[in-house]
Amino acid sequence: MNDVLDSAERRELPDSMFGLPERREFPMPDAAHVRAAEAYFRYCPDDLKPKLAKAILRFANEYGVDIKSPTILSYAEE
Repeated sequence: MNDVLDSAERRELPDSMFGLPERREFPMPDAAHVRAAEAYFRYCPDDLKPKLAKAILRFANEYGVDIKSPTILSYAEE
């Protein structure tokens, strides 16, 4: 999978591949997309940040990505 998903590829992803599956936002089918989710974390609504932070860490662990963002790490503790 490349770094950019086209609309057809995005539609094919199961909900479980998204950081916010109920909204189908922040797809993370590979390590590059985990890094992108980390970079775009600030755009997530405040009430959903703890959920997204936990999802980012879960996917990062799966793909071997080291998350160093103190913001994401602190939200994941909530």
